[in-house]
Amino acid sequence: MTPFQYTRASDVADAIRQVAADPSAKFIAGGTNLIDLMKYDVEHPARLVDISHLPLRSVEETSGGGLRIGALVPNSDLAYHPLIAQRYPLIASAILAGASQQLRNMASTGGNLVQRTRCFYFYDAVTPCNKRQPGSGCSAISGINRINAILGTSEACIATHPSDLCVALAALEAIVHVVGPGGARRIAFSDFHRLPGNTPQRDTNLEPNEIITAIELPPKGFAANYSYLKIRDRLSYAFALVSVAAALELDGETIREARLALGGVAHKPWRVTAAETAMRGQRADAGAFAQAADLMLQGAKGYGHNGFKIGLARRAIVRTLSQAARGTPQSQSVKKIR
Repeated sequence: MTPFQYTRASDVADAIRQVAADPSAKFIAGGTNLIDLMKYDVEHPARLVDISHLPLRSVEETSGGGLRIGALVPNSDLAYHPLIAQRYPLIASAILAGASQQLRNMASTGGNLVQRTRCFYFYDAVTPCNKRQPGSGCSAISGINRINAILGTSEACIATHPSDLCVALAALEAIVHVVGPGGARRIAFSDFHRLPGNTPQRDTNLEPNEIITAIELPPKGFAANYSYLKIRDRLSYAFALVSVAAALELDGETIREARLALGGVAHKPWRVTAAETAMRGQRADAGAFAQAADLMLQGAKGYGHNGFKIGLARRAIVRTLSQAARGTPQSQSVKKIR
């Protein structure tokens, strides 16, 4: 690990000033991803600016009927917060599907949004990776790519975004609040993460020196009909091969509104609004769900080892929407798929 300096920020403005003054500095909160990257010689910050003591740990109701979640709320606290459990159980379910209890105790809500891919080649500092070293090539395209993306890929990168929480936040249309040298701004969740294109080294649309301060949830939480299904190689402590966040608003057996997002398949949480629109007014049955799956997976492409994800994703979408329609969400304590 490269030697580094450590400082603690006294407030948000101080954190921004410290990072702006040192281009090689990084924010650190829970450190559940950054420390690993430093150990693997992927990240080399000369300075770590500790933001873990900033007053960003509250969950508050907004004037519009939603919730504002501080960026430093630990994942465990968020999953078990009564307002989340009652009004946004999709978020709680997604969090509990990820990592381990110990990691969830340390990981911050804001940090979850900016965690980096677990692509094998990104973590292997001696292999070419455009995300680590732009222009060096993508070893995954012709390598062992079982865990890699099938949607939104480019010739430069087929990495996937690893977060479970972000899939749920994408489905619920959250807003990300950030502050930087230029002031505060709001970013729609759909615009926060990026597809790789020709700049795979950029995971998000955060500007240099900006810090996430909060995530805002809209009033509608789809608490009655939702499910989060995560398909992985083992039942715990594994990243998703495919995950699905599904949320429905029903009028009897008719779909009034639908939300659907996928994880484990792209460089960002994958959402196709045309698939949601197609379900509106339809009977909540396997036919409508299969049509939505086809729309979600248009343009999907396998790269040899990961071609199985296309069929797996299609089946997972239908299964998760069926769970949501029945009001029987996937249990995260009993992993058997219903």
